[in-house]
Order: sequence, then structure tokens, then C-alpha cells
Amino acid sequence: MSNIIGPNSTVLFHFTIKLEDGSVADSTQVHGKPARLQMGDGSLTDNFEACLLGLASGAKKVFELTPDDAFGPINPDNIHHMERSRFGADLELEEGAILSFTQPNGAEIPGIIRGVAGDSVTVDFNHPLAGQNVTFEVEILAVDDENGA
Repeated sequence: MSNIIGPNSTVLFHFTIKLEDGSVADSTQVHGKPARLQMGDGSLTDNFEACLLGLASGAKKVFELTPDDAFGPINPDNIHHMERSRFGADLELEEGAILSFTQPNGAEIPGIIRGVAGDSVTVDFNHPLAGQNVTFEVEILAVDDENGA
């Protein structure tokens, strides 16, 4: 058991994600429920994990990430133009609205309405923070080293 984050650690931490304009995009502190991360499990980019390596319980750190190191660049293949008829007739489609779509395998995926023009609806299936530089503020609450040693 170590309190220093290593490549196989499980980390309990609070985070806040801020956009370039300083607005908060997400924060675990809003609900008072910290996040748990298993280092090396692929849920975060290598650069994000590299920013956490060596931090100890109680540490606070602020770091900036580019799109490639955070939520990825915008992928034009994830932007689709759909017929308005595919949506319920009584559904109000507003730009910026997030809707849930069912994939062929039954999984749900969120899509952001980017535009409505006549009978065409533009839906963006990229992560909402794709293509953006972001600032992460982290506070490490606990670290468990699971090297199996």
C-alpha cells in the first residue's frame, strides 16, 4: 500500500474540468462524489495519466490538456445528417440539445443537435468536449497501489 500514484494504482480523486473561457464543464465536487480511476485501464489518455503519476494523497494539481490529450479532436465521421422524420413529430429539436440514440447493438449513445434545416437534422456524436483545450484541477483523496507485490 502506497500513497504515491504509480502505473497500477487505484486513485480516488475530485476533479474539475474547465474550458478555455474559465467556465466549468464538469466537476465531481458539485455532487460531492469523487471519481475512482484504475491507472492504465485505458479510460484516460496516456498524457492525462502521466500528469497524475507521482502525486500523493492530499495533493492538488492543475494541468492543461490539448484535444489530442483530453477528449480527442472532432471527428467529421461522427457528424451525421438525419431526416427529420426519424424523430418524433412532437419532439422539439433545438440546437445544443442532447438526445439519446440507440445503436444497432442496443447500446445508448448521446448525440448533440448541431442544426435543423428543413427536413435535415445535423447530429454530432463526438464527445461534447472534443476539439477543446481543457484545464483539469485534481485533488487526490486516496491512492491504493495494486502491484500485486
